[in-house]
Amino acid sequence: MAELLPILADQTTSITELKKNPMEVVERSDGAPVAVLNRNRPAFYCLPAATYAAMLEHMEDLELALLARERESQEEIRVGLDDL
Repeated sequence: MAELLPILADQTTSITELKKNPMEVVERSDGAPVAVLNRNRPAFYCLPAATYAAMLEHMEDLELALLARERESQEEIRVGLDDL
């Protein structure tokens, strides 16, 4: 039996409903992700382009913050402009 996945969105729609009018589903979501269900199980998530872009930017910020924390304890190397 397939693993039951949690629905990680407040709104859901069926694949059939998404096929009928995809833009309505996106507009109705008000920027939030929508879980698209197949046989009452999440198959994928649909979200507006602006929300996706914001998610990618946030993930990049988290990666940069982690990198900065990792480098905090590294020894500093003084470099003058003439050395560049």
